[in-house]
Amino acid sequence: MPLITVKVGEELKRKMEKYPEINWSEVIRRSIEEELRHLSGKDIAKAVLLTEKNKFKPDVDLVTAKEARKWRSLLTPR
Repeated sequence: MPLITVKVGEELKRKMEKYPEINWSEVIRRSIEEELRHLSGKDIAKAVLLTEKNKFKPDVDLVTAKEARKWRSLLTPR
């Protein structure tokens, strides 16, 4: 397993030392995993939003054609 180093301040280290029964490496590992799940969920949500945004993007040519037909019908004598 790869090794990483985490620096904490003196006060935090003193507080952690009050609980020697806690496996702080495991606490940090779980915290990292949770953050990665959260970020992954954000990526999925962002992809869904982008897909929905692009899905409902108006077709400018179609809007222009509809508008032209509307004006043509109004200007054409019957």
